[in-house]
Amino acid sequence: MSDTSGIPRTPRRPRSVRRAFLAVVSTLALAAGAATAAAPSASASAPPPPSGWNQVFVDDFEGPAGSGVNTSRWQYATGKGYPGGPANWGTGEIETMTSSTDNVSLDGNGNLRITPRRDASGNWTSGRIETNRTDFQPPAGGKLRVEGRIQVPNVTGAAAKGYWPAFWMLGAPYRGNYWNWPAVGELDIMENTQGMNTVFATMHCGTSPGGPCNENSGIGGSTTCQGTTCQAGFHTYRMEWDRSTSVEEIRFYLDGNNFHTVRENQVDATTWANATDHGFFIILNVAMGGGFPDAFGGGPDAGTQPGHSMLVDYVQVLTSGGGGTTEPPTGNRDAYGTIQAESYDGQSGAMTETTSDTGGGRNVGALANGDWLHFKGVDFGSTPARQFSARVASGAASGVSGLVEVRLDSRSNAPIGSFAVGNTGGWQSWRTIPANISSVTGTHDVYLTFSSGQPSDFVNVNWFTFGH
Repeated sequence: MSDTSGIPRTPRRPRSVRRAFLAVVSTLALAAGAATAAAPSASASAPPPPSGWNQVFVDDFEGPAGSGVNTSRWQYATGKGYPGGPANWGTGEIETMTSSTDNVSLDGNGNLRITPRRDASGNWTSGRIETNRTDFQPPAGGKLRVEGRIQVPNVTGAAAKGYWPAFWMLGAPYRGNYWNWPAVGELDIMENTQGMNTVFATMHCGTSPGGPCNENSGIGGSTTCQGTTCQAGFHTYRMEWDRSTSVEEIRFYLDGNNFHTVRENQVDATTWANATDHGFFIILNVAMGGGFPDAFGGGPDAGTQPGHSMLVDYVQVLTSGGGGTTEPPTGNRDAYGTIQAESYDGQSGAMTETTSDTGGGRNVGALANGDWLHFKGVDFGSTPARQFSARVASGAASGVSGLVEVRLDSRSNAPIGSFAVGNTGGWQSWRTIPANISSVTGTHDVYLTFSSGQPSDFVNVNWFTFGH
């Protein structure tokens, strides 16, 4: 989400140092009729993943009216820019971002509200939140889907001058640098401005100005909201990043309809790799003023009405294909063989990466409090298993540790065993740690769950096994 001067909006600190697009597009759709005053209600929750997809992140924004966001999932970006980064978020926007519930809060009906406000002196405040996680990317040979159900601020015409709501992503290497845009990649899933019934989607990459991605415009497309306008109702905005095809694609959707696609072969290999060979984090914000609104008439001005909220029903991230998505038949896993961690059937909070451990392959990493891995159909046989061991590594900071727990058949069941792990000398310094477990026979789903008293990543897992 950058302005036409080519300076990007800037992200914040990562959850972990290792977890490691705006543009004026060539085709615009005309603004549709005026928005209605009534605000539609949100759906109860994010939809269940379709067959073949795994949910890796979700927030339904459930909670008491007036409360803040869940800070185990989100961080607030505050002020007018990040230390060492461009002023005014690099876009020329004029608001001050805050963590106040006046600007960012839950509405008690399953929605997040981001609300721009103006004080008696004419100063604007608003809100911007970003996922703590920076590891959202497709598995090798698979797909990533990032989706939100959103109603942009219900204001149109002169009263909407300067409004700039957005749902977007930035490449993880931007956190802590703030000057490597657009090379590190930006994916704008939804941008809107000036109360127009127009959705913009853009990928930013390469160099600025000009370059292979036509910066500072980027590679963009647009469409209109059908049925109700973008302002008058909730619509679903989605990005699918597909590594399963011979030519990698990033596709953008409005209410399930693909309206813009960026393909790997549209740019040179180095540009694509620099923009995509890493994770991303997600951003929700409402800016006031800046390069994008300026391109469509400017603002805010004295006629702009404060207090109109962007409502977010849910944000959901799914993956499909690649490691961990093929479900073995029940009983297909031998509890006493080596079960590779990346062969999971479901997970939350995990990523996979190439391992330097003996035998090579991939490990599962970036595991922290509340994360889990699911393995279906583990056959323990008729002789009770009483031991568990796992190949783990940790580069966690001093004092950061947690538990690797084993649960059967449900994540809500009590652990049958666990062991503690802290720093092992590095995220690829591997150690096999044993633990005793309660006696187990028969075939069960196995869950590895990860528990800690603090939010930082504390362990990688390569494989695990059971013994008698």
